[in-house]
Amino acid sequence: MSHTAEIIAVGTELLLGNIANTNAQDISQALSGLGINVYYHTVVGDNPQRLRDCLETARKRADIIITTGGLGPTYDDLTKQTICAVFGRPLELHPDVVEEIRAFYESALHVPMPENNARQGELPVGCVMFDNPVGTAPGCAFEEGGVHILMLPGPPNEMRTMLRRCAVPYLRGLSRETIVSHDIMVFGMGESSVDALLREEMCRMKNPTLATYAKPGEVRLRATAKAESPERAEEMLSPVLARVQALLGDVVYGIDVADLAQVCLGLLKERGMTFATAESCTGGRVAERITALPGASAVYRGGVVSYWSEVKADVLGVPREILERCGAVSEECARAMAEGARRVTGADIGVSVTGVAGPDTDERGTPVGRVYIGLATPTGTFCRRTDHGSRRRDRIQNVSANHAFDVIRRYLTGLPIE
Repeated sequence: MSHTAEIIAVGTELLLGNIANTNAQDISQALSGLGINVYYHTVVGDNPQRLRDCLETARKRADIIITTGGLGPTYDDLTKQTICAVFGRPLELHPDVVEEIRAFYESALHVPMPENNARQGELPVGCVMFDNPVGTAPGCAFEEGGVHILMLPGPPNEMRTMLRRCAVPYLRGLSRETIVSHDIMVFGMGESSVDALLREEMCRMKNPTLATYAKPGEVRLRATAKAESPERAEEMLSPVLARVQALLGDVVYGIDVADLAQVCLGLLKERGMTFATAESCTGGRVAERITALPGASAVYRGGVVSYWSEVKADVLGVPREILERCGAVSEECARAMAEGARRVTGADIGVSVTGVAGPDTDERGTPVGRVYIGLATPTGTFCRRTDHGSRRRDRIQNVSANHAFDVIRRYLTGLPIE
């Protein structure tokens, strides 16, 4: 049987934007792995009537309702009371739970338990209790009228712990299907172009399915299959992955990888090679992204952020004749910067970025969005020119950093660079 879930996050602070609703994301990911469909996320404030309305709507369109928040001891923590009123399930006090909460306060917090915390020991009659080893609010689950209701705490660390330890095992017993997804990562082709190439196939597909998601400067294609076992789902997905890779070609840079920086890190390690950076308009974004990854010290030697022409000349050794004749934003300068980074650091590969991130053109009138990526290697120096148009400054910088990693990827895998 296929199940449909709705996630209801309770908390006025979510509506005010004071905190992000990460709980819904975590729960949805867990449900996906269990083969449970999630069609709705709802957020409601600490208001019993509005929560009641949300529950009445949810029970008509989902057979699993998962709530987060509103299980605390304060006057506005009314999730349990409201749910029990809607589903006709009375609350009963569990003295043993109250004593566990009291012990948590005394051993973990070293203070006496406030008496209003005793109400956290009230649970729906006949429910399955979910233990909370990192907080005071227990969760629970019960079934009423063909609908399973699960109540989880709001603090993310408590919610994640209870989700993993209690809610997932409970839900696993309800579903005999599993959902498996793989992300096909694409750089070098826009979302509209990818969609145009694959639209007919995507429209025809029912199970597995294929959907596009735009990321800044790249595209993610998610292939998803639902089956009775993970092994069967993988069998269903295998020809889909092969077909998409055959259609898109070398703009696919990986399956289930985080980003281009991670791919380059792996390739450089495999080949025992190092690289260095010389950045102008990106201001160190390439260096920042590679050094954020564990193990970067094995492949990244260092870099120079050379905004001024004097730094390009004095530190990287860019010939002043190139700077005067061609300008800092030019193919000649990008090549010289990459060669300088390689020479100064002793790295196997030097990559450079120089361009106009905006909002104004440079002194030579070079348009905003024009960026040159240089790559100096043991077999020669290459350059890629990109034109991003008048996008936001940060978008130009981030996409340019992606291009820097892409030229490294292409060189290391024997693909055309320019």
